[in-house]
Amino acid sequence: MTPQQYCQQKTRESGSSFTLSFLFLPKAKREAMTALYAFCREVDDVVDECSDYQIAQTKLAWWKQEVQRLFHETPQHPVTQALKPVIAQYGLEEAHFIEIIDGMQMDTQYNRYAEFKQLQLYCYRVASVVGLLSAQIFGYSDRATLKYAHDLGIAFQLTNIIRDVGEDARRGRIYLPLDELAQAEVTEEQLLHSKSSQHTQAMLMTQIERAEEFYNKALSQLPKTDYKSQLPGLLMAAIYRTLLREIRQDPNLVLTHKVALPPFRKLTLALGAWLKYRW
Repeated sequence: MTPQQYCQQKTRESGSSFTLSFLFLPKAKREAMTALYAFCREVDDVVDECSDYQIAQTKLAWWKQEVQRLFHETPQHPVTQALKPVIAQYGLEEAHFIEIIDGMQMDTQYNRYAEFKQLQLYCYRVASVVGLLSAQIFGYSDRATLKYAHDLGIAFQLTNIIRDVGEDARRGRIYLPLDELAQAEVTEEQLLHSKSSQHTQAMLMTQIERAEEFYNKALSQLPKTDYKSQLPGLLMAAIYRTLLREIRQDPNLVLTHKVALPPFRKLTLALGAWLKYRW
């Protein structure tokens, strides 16, 4: 199995909606995004699969060393071997890959976030940085596109957090800011035991509104000259924002169910966005 084949398999196994947007890319950029996404899956799997804090830290430390080898020596892992030509071709920065791993380390250190400022740092590291790397691979002519990529990453991660409130709580994790829970009169126990109320509904609506604000801010910052090059992100924005609006119909549902869009609807939304932005 070649490094690229390994990345394709890793990406395919994830079942993520993000891979749908890769279909609209030319071959070279599709392979570059597949390698980047496979890297993100590898480091994220460390957190998901390692219940032992020390083992997770050791593995993430290895990945930091592997990133150093990727940029300065000879990488050992199939994913970083696939990334080697990508970082040169698209001018990707070592610091961004380290930031992603730092975000995963936050997941091993925290299962609560005191305030949104702390949560936003986590969102930046695990999502905005990926957005910045992706924007470079897609290509852009205006640096304002990087501001769009940053804020769209935050919007995507906030959508994930809202969608996964119940699932995360059942794993003992709460990503909603604790000060905002207290202000809304929602206790940790309510979330951990999937107990819905008018208070939980109002609190979740507040989180949805914040995510919507980041979508609005992101899309308003994307120059029209870069619509075509940034199509994959715009396709995903159409899908993820629709998911957020589905959740908005009954926010408390996320406490007990994982809300998802059917594959055909995702494809329809992606095609609609492609027709809207491809010119």
